[in-house]
Amino acid sequence: MTSSEPDRAERERRRKAAEMLGDLLPATTTDETDEGWNEQGGTSRDEEYLRDVPPHHG
Repeated sequence: MTSSEPDRAERERRRKAAEMLGDLLPATTTDETDEGWNEQGGTSRDEEYLRDVPPHHG
């Protein structure tokens, strides 16, 4: 067994794993987008305060 055989086997194992699993991590997470942050233009200041109420204040 030569020193390149384990490297070749490891590359093949990783290629198969990537083919089966695909991208596990998205390129952009939801924290980096406005999605889910209820971003709307032109809302009143009262609506903004109501939207930002902490969960324990119900």
